[in-house]
Amino acid sequence: MREEASGKFEKKIVPLVSIRGYAKHRGVSHTAVEKAVKQGRIRTVDGKIDVEQADRDWNRNSSPVNKPETAPRAAAASEPLVAGPSFAQSRAVREAYEARLAKLTWEERIKKLINADEVRVSAYNFSRMIRDRLLNVPDRVVGAVLAEIRAALTAAGVDLALIEGLNMAKVHGIMLAEMRNILEEFADELGQR
Repeated sequence: MREEASGKFEKKIVPLVSIRGYAKHRGVSHTAVEKAVKQGRIRTVDGKIDVEQADRDWNRNSSPVNKPETAPRAAAASEPLVAGPSFAQSRAVREAYEARLAKLTWEERIKKLINADEVRVSAYNFSRMIRDRLLNVPDRVVGAVLAEIRAALTAAGVDLALIEGLNMAKVHGIMLAEMRNILEEFADELGQR
């Protein structure tokens, strides 16, 4: 027996039974009750079971599949609920997460979702390719640009001595500096996102 305070000065005697006694009360095997105790679905007090508390715990924490057809005694509506989610709530949460995982797996298989690391690597490689090609533009076009300038100035009758004074290295440096500025602006914009 266990004493339990139910009012200001009243004490209520709560009957404690053995595992076999509780199994008989529930209409289940004693191994089912032992399993419930081991899993923490019902509590014991010095190896004995408080029938009323165990009934509440059993109903709250046991799978609906494992419940007998008729419950032994219905818990009083005024009794406080034990803190924590019920078995049904826990199962619903688990099922919701399993459904989300199944959806993600499906979307990955149909290529609607892709691995974030693969995206980062691809974006990095693509960005480097663009950078390298932009930085090669001055090397590829500075000679052609200077040739066009010389041709235009020669056609306009400018003295060839002035034309020879055009510095190809300086034009190359100006173009390369502008390409780097553009790339740095892009990098700054991407860094802010």
